Amino acid sequence: MGEGAFHAGGAVIAIDSHSETKGATKEPQRVLIDFFVDDLRKEQSRLESKGVKFLRTAGKEWWGGIISTFQDPDGNYCQLIEYKPEA
Repeated sequence: MGEGAFHAGGAVIAIDSHSETKGATKEPQRVLIDFFVDDLRKEQSRLESKGVKFLRTAGKEWWGGIISTFQDPDGNYCQLIEYKPEA
């Protein structure tokens, strides 16, 4: 899971690269935070009921995960990720 993963209480913080990110950022304050969830649609619905607007909804990835993307109040991108690898 990512280039580095750290367990923090009941959460996992993962640090990874992105294939579409090249060169120096024009917005050095920008970060992308991923939240791994067991049920993406349920969590997205819960956040939408609180007014969160999603930029991308339940997109299927080539590696088997499902991702929804939203912005936090500061404009940073955040993602919900559901990934259940085959056992």
